[in-house]
Order: sequence, then structure tokens, then C-alpha cells
Amino acid sequence: MNLMTTRPVTRRNALFGITAAAAALARPSLSRAQSAGRVVVVGGGFGGAACARMLKRAQGSLQVILIEPNAVFTACPFSNEVIAGLRDIEAQQFGYDPLAAEGVTVIGQAVTTIEPQQRSVTTADGVALPYDRLVLSPGIDFHFEALPGYDEPASEKMPHAWKAGAQTLLLRRQLEAMDDGGVVAIAVPANPSRCPPAPYERASLIAHYLKTKKPRSKVLILDAKDNFSQQRLFEKAWKELYGDMIERVALSQGGRVTSVDPSARTIITEFGNYTPDVANVIPPQRAGRIAEIAGAADTSGWCPIDPMTFESKLIPNIHVIGDACLGGGIPKSASAASAQGKACAAAIVSLLAGRTPETPRLTGVCYNTVAPGYGFSLAGNYQPRGDIFAEVEGGATSPVDAPRELRAREAAEGERWFQTITADTFG
Repeated sequence: MNLMTTRPVTRRNALFGITAAAAALARPSLSRAQSAGRVVVVGGGFGGAACARMLKRAQGSLQVILIEPNAVFTACPFSNEVIAGLRDIEAQQFGYDPLAAEGVTVIGQAVTTIEPQQRSVTTADGVALPYDRLVLSPGIDFHFEALPGYDEPASEKMPHAWKAGAQTLLLRRQLEAMDDGGVVAIAVPANPSRCPPAPYERASLIAHYLKTKKPRSKVLILDAKDNFSQQRLFEKAWKELYGDMIERVALSQGGRVTSVDPSARTIITEFGNYTPDVANVIPPQRAGRIAEIAGAADTSGWCPIDPMTFESKLIPNIHVIGDACLGGGIPKSASAASAQGKACAAAIVSLLAGRTPETPRLTGVCYNTVAPGYGFSLAGNYQPRGDIFAEVEGGATSPVDAPRELRAREAAEGERWFQTITADTFG
């Protein structure tokens, strides 16, 4: 079903069309009974959008409904370049019209309740939508209780910028307003966390901005970990590009942030307090709220799955993909979410047809940019092993000692990867 109309598009018309479509979908129909089934996908990020598109392409008669309250998706990969003034936020934004044109029904509402026994989800406007299979791709939410003093109001003073959009631009404005000679502190949480290398890429690109605009300034990383992904590559680049501009305080040195005081812009650690000019506080994370509403999250805050099918281990007929799931060795990244979305779609098509799904083999790649024209990457292959995904042979990481020509090529490859994955996911 296509929600587009030939009438002039106004907010009232758009909302009427969405509500009418949802109401129509909620009514039992002979066509549904005769179709290949109905799959509802909640969440329109890299995982959910890829899953919805692949479901429709794999089984044209399947009714595929994507529920996403935001009309525009703002991508996190490359958003650190927006913070550093190297990229406009518009380059990160994508809509859902191409998915609708392929036959995916897009409903611009939030999901408020999920009834697993009735196999039904209810949207914010009160419409209940039945499903044969439900896919949750809710991304992350913040575990505010794990960081005393930090909450939504605090994020307006000490932005996290860990969900791309308004927070990205807020952090950018704070950097622009800071005087030369100031200190930018980045509080990094322990794993599991969305895109583990991204805080260090952010530190790098903020350092690039400061080096070119405010060269007497510094970047301070307060880290809840002793070691991090691609650490040797980052540290070599920092020394080569930024000298002593970046300082990192690791977990064993007292770097774990225990609380914050937004009114004083103070970050408290086990060994001391810091009052930077700009405080980028990335709080601990957990699966998006809708996973908890569905009952798919365990006491860890994340969602255990069967890696063969991505079906929840807690709730039948519900699949969880992307950052929200406990994926074992596979990182929480856009590349991994997209791969999971496609593999989940293939598994669902098989399950609805009464076939045994094939064993998924996922590939994930992560590109990091530490300065314009200077990048490196990490790629891995993953397969089910027991209850989780485990890395198998065939992965690769950039060499630590490499000429600038290779770093420049990888930076360009990263940009091409972003163009490819966004076109593949959103059209």
C-alpha cells in the first residue's frame, strides 16, 4: 500500500492518510488470509529499513509494515564530521518514500503497546495492527540510572550526541562558542555500547577542528575502559596529527565517570573532578524502550536472540535486530544492523513458508576518520556459534604502519561505503 496522495500534501492530510492506512490494516481481510503473511517492523534505522525492504523484495505477496515515528532518519555514521564542521547534517538525513514506492507500508507513528499472545502492536493513535511475525529494531536508549545526575534535561547542557540530530548540532555549536584554550571532555561508557570506536573518532575530529580553529585547546577522554577497538591505530594517528592535544584517562587511571553535575558542568570520576568548557557525556546504554515493552529485554537491558533467526529467546514470533540485540562478537554498528536486517528477512520468509532457515553469515565493516583524508577500517565475518555470533576467519584491519596514501584511500572508501549502505537501505 502506498500512502502517497494526489492532493496537496499538508500535515493534516499526511496524518489522515497514515491513520486511515493503519485503520485499514487493522481490519481483517480475505486478502491477508490469502497472502504470504504479514510482518510488522518497528524502527526505521539501518536494521529495520533494510529488513523491511528485503522482506518485500524476497516475497512480493508479503504484507510488510514499517512503523517509524520520524519522517526523516538521521544517520550516526559520519555524524562526527558534522560535529567537527566538515559535513552538513543534511548529508546524514534520509526519508522513507523509496521504501513506500517498493510496496512497504510506512506508518509514521510510535508503538505504545505490544501484545505477544495476540500478535498485535498498538500505535500512539490507538490502532491495533496484527502480525504473523514482528521485527524490533529499536536501536538504543540511555540507561540514565547508571549515571547519577545525567538525564534528558542534563543532555541540553552536557550533550551526548549519541543519537544523531539535534544533539549533534548542539555539540557543534558548543565547540564553536568555546574560547581558544578551552578543554573538551568526552566521557566514554563501558561496553556494550553503540559503535565502540566512535568516541575515539569523535575525539580525533574534534582535535582536528581545534587544531585549525582554536589551537591552544585540548581534548580530554575520560574512559570507562582500559582498552578499545583499533587502539594502536588511533594512538598512532593522534601522535602523528595532534601531538599532545588529546589526553586519555583510562579505567585503571581513574577515568570512569561515576556521576555528573550539569548545573556546574562538572564530571565526577573515582579519582577526581573535571569542569571542562565543553562536556560531551556519552551515558551507558541499553536496548530501545520498545524492546522492554515487548518483554524482549533481559536483566542486562539487551535482547537475547537465537542467532540463526534473530528470534527473541524470551518472546515467540518476535525478532530483534541491530543495536538492541545481544549479538556476541558482532559489534553494534550500522553495517552489522543492515546485515542482520537482511539475514532476519531471509529467515522470516523461510519460517513463514515452513522451511528451515539457512545459517546466516554476516559481514560487518567499520570505517574511522581521524582527519580529512586520513582513515582506517576494521572488517569482520560472523556466524552463529552456540547462542551468539562469533567472529570467524576472513576479517581484516588496517595495518598500524601504513603510508599516508593508504590512509587517504581508506578515507575515500569510507565515504563510498556510506553512500552505498544508505542507498541500499533507504533508496
